[in-house]
Amino acid sequence: MKPQKGLGRGLDAIFGTDPVNTKLKPMSSMAEIDITEIIPNPTQPRTQFDEEALDELADSIRQLGVIQPITVKKADDGKYIIISGERRWRAAQRADLKTLPVYIREVDDENLHAMALVENIQRQDLNAIEIALGMQRLIEECHLTQDALSERVGKKRSSIANYLRLLKLPDEVQLALKEGFISMGHAKAIAGIPAEQQLRLLKKCVKKGLSVRQAEEAARALAEQPTTTSASDEEEYPESYSRLVEQLERFFSQEIAIKRSKNGGGKIVIGFTDDKDIERFIERFATHV
Repeated sequence: MKPQKGLGRGLDAIFGTDPVNTKLKPMSSMAEIDITEIIPNPTQPRTQFDEEALDELADSIRQLGVIQPITVKKADDGKYIIISGERRWRAAQRADLKTLPVYIREVDDENLHAMALVENIQRQDLNAIEIALGMQRLIEECHLTQDALSERVGKKRSSIANYLRLLKLPDEVQLALKEGFISMGHAKAIAGIPAEQQLRLLKKCVKKGLSVRQAEEAARALAEQPTTTSASDEEEYPESYSRLVEQLERFFSQEIAIKRSKNGGGKIVIGFTDDKDIERFIERFATHV
């Protein structure tokens, strides 16, 4: 769904020169609210919660209660929308609590939306895709430049750019990052090669469990490899070629290619980054022969 526009009015109250947390006033009251009257923020950028961690928090809540109240705003229908603390709310439900301590803040929908985005970006337990989506929404919906966003969320301009690049990756790469199959370091390596080769490197990273350094080496080899064969030509290669590549990949994290000539011959190409790679090749052969 395309994010809604028009969050210009009143944003100085949040994105001023002072730290964000000092701009969440006034706090109108503190109360104990029926947990069924509390609902998640529909614009909440966070989409995943660790089930095991929620169970652990629920166990803690059963023993000690909710130590830190969540923050909410009252909606027009009488419900209370969560500004921050959805994880505590979810865990409290698992702990079978009937009521929850809350801070009720007077805040309009525009500022609620922006507050939720900023609060979530600054969390430590978001995955990189959720952070990137939050940043993109702040840029588009609050009309911020990358430099302005850097100042507001306390991240370097280069970090902002790296996060936003993730959103240009294929859906399969974004999903692998979101699900924890690869790290942001792997994703950065994948983002640095041509689009038509990105899924190929993703598959290698996941299948072989490449480290970030190995993924970077494979990305350099792919980027430097000239494209001399079309995808249709590769599909015509015998299945034994694929088996050979799989066997060679046990020794090399670098890109391996088989190039067949029209006369039936050909060559096997193993990419390498520098002379140190040659030494590493020798060491690998020595341990497997």
